[in-house]
Amino acid sequence: MSSKDQLVLKKIKQHIESILRYCQGVHNFQQFQSDSMLVEATVFNLMQIGELAKVSLSDEAKAQLTAIPWPQLYGMRNRIVHGYAGVNMNIVWDTIQMDLPKLLEELQSIQSEN
Repeated sequence: MSSKDQLVLKKIKQHIESILRYCQGVHNFQQFQSDSMLVEATVFNLMQIGELAKVSLSDEAKAQLTAIPWPQLYGMRNRIVHGYAGVNMNIVWDTIQMDLPKLLEELQSIQSEN
């Protein structure tokens, strides 16, 4: 994997860590949704993750890293960018709670291999 791809994966990992850090003391969806600054910071970082995955990471790296659901990362980004009012915050919350920890774990595993 190229050094550029490694840097992109590192940036994606940093955005995930930011989201998880922001949401660390948040215990439920209502608490998350009621904090507009938290929602906006989280959504911004999700957009960055999708953008990096879609535009900055090489096709070769994506083909090599099959455990990561690239289309879902792009899809989340596209939904946020092109239809924010229609973004289902329940899905964002579920992503934070269930998907991002797994994605972080996968990225940490990839980094330890390189």
